[in-house]
Amino acid sequence: MNSKKIFLSTVLFFITLNLFAQNYNDALRLSEPEIFTSARSLSMGNAYTAVSNDFSASLFNPAGFALIKKAEFSGSLQHNSFNNRTNFFNNTEDDNRTSARFNQFGFAFPFPTNRGSFVIGFGYNRIKDFNRTMTFNGYNNNNNSMIQDLAYYNDDIAYELGLSYPVYDASNSYLGDETRINGKLNQSGNIYQEGGLNSWSFSGAMEIEENIFVGATLNILSGDFKRNREYTETDIYDNYGADLLLDPEEPATADFETFYINDIIDWDVSGWNATLGLLAKMDKNINLGFTVKLPKSYTIKETYFVDAYSDFGTGISFVLDPPIEDRIEYDITTPYELTVGGSFHDENYLVSADINFIDYTQMEFTDGLEVSTRVSNNRAINDLMRAVYNLHAGAEYIIPNTSIALRGGFMLLPSPFKDDSSEYDKKIVTAGVGIGSGKGLVFNFAYSYGWWKDFGDNYGSGESRTYQDITKNNLMFGVKYNF
Repeated sequence: MNSKKIFLSTVLFFITLNLFAQNYNDALRLSEPEIFTSARSLSMGNAYTAVSNDFSASLFNPAGFALIKKAEFSGSLQHNSFNNRTNFFNNTEDDNRTSARFNQFGFAFPFPTNRGSFVIGFGYNRIKDFNRTMTFNGYNNNNNSMIQDLAYYNDDIAYELGLSYPVYDASNSYLGDETRINGKLNQSGNIYQEGGLNSWSFSGAMEIEENIFVGATLNILSGDFKRNREYTETDIYDNYGADLLLDPEEPATADFETFYINDIIDWDVSGWNATLGLLAKMDKNINLGFTVKLPKSYTIKETYFVDAYSDFGTGISFVLDPPIEDRIEYDITTPYELTVGGSFHDENYLVSADINFIDYTQMEFTDGLEVSTRVSNNRAINDLMRAVYNLHAGAEYIIPNTSIALRGGFMLLPSPFKDDSSEYDKKIVTAGVGIGSGKGLVFNFAYSYGWWKDFGDNYGSGESRTYQDITKNNLMFGVKYNF
């Protein structure tokens, strides 16, 4: 086990390159819009661009702040449950993960004007929740494994764990690593994700002409993300018995039993962006809205950690000692978002709809990585992603002679991947109720249910793939007080 010279830089290079490299999924994680907003807007399917007459204007259309006539405080909290049913080599596993936290609080203050209106707002929004989980377990009867993937890339993890061995030419020059593992292993594991993105928003809006409103919001962004993956390959049918040495020069590598790896990615995120909005009252019943969300500019400070071991029937275990830990910093820019919306309202009802355009090919790694890595990632983004139109629709009905509002809505968020069918689109139905006190205090409740499919690869492409049926439930409670 000492015949191969190991350089720490090589270890880190191959780890980063092959197992945990920054890729298009990191950019997508920061670019896809979240459904969490406020209780009222969520219950109306987030079709709010032409409504936006409360603090949620900071999320949808800052021009809507100019519709606020009295000082306002808004706040909400949310609970979400992420459920994942995973099919892996015809075996199904269910997993669930929940989270709860404050979602929004903010203030809006109208200022006296001779004509029109002028309103400022500031506060906090939770704009992204990374809560996610998956568990899988199944027998891969094919001739592939993560061990082979590591050995193919000459990754020193496999060598350190007695799972591969070096090969030399006649002049004793190192050619690469080989392994005697050839698939036929049980594969199992779990992936847990947590964290989120926060926005401190500063907004201003005014009526520049009768029934024409403009506004802008500056968002200071921060957050965190953690992904913890455990993965195991086990020789449950004794395909690699006591007569086979995985390293021909190491007797302890006979009778392979188990390979285990744990990798953790931890982000600290900071950034900023701005939103520009326009809202027009076409008549007493019809509003039109338009917004431009400028690209979010993020800086990611990433720490990754890798630990691993292997067990053999000889009673010997090999461990990765010390575990690998490294830090890197890089920048990601998200695409523009363009949204147009309309609403129709009467004394007792309101209907609204939004169309939101995002071109995911415009995601970009802008700084902090090797030039070749940035170019490769950005090329992959352009090759794999597409532009989408997200659709939102909602309605509100106020029961006559009461302060009770009933709400419902729907969202269709197409997959950003070029080749995905509609089963990978996110479909979300929403409902809610608002109860007013008659003294400026309103309580809002919302519920949403979403469903879609997803898949992921443990290594390679299609060799060890998980097929996921995902459902997500969200409960939100909000309060608004005008004073």
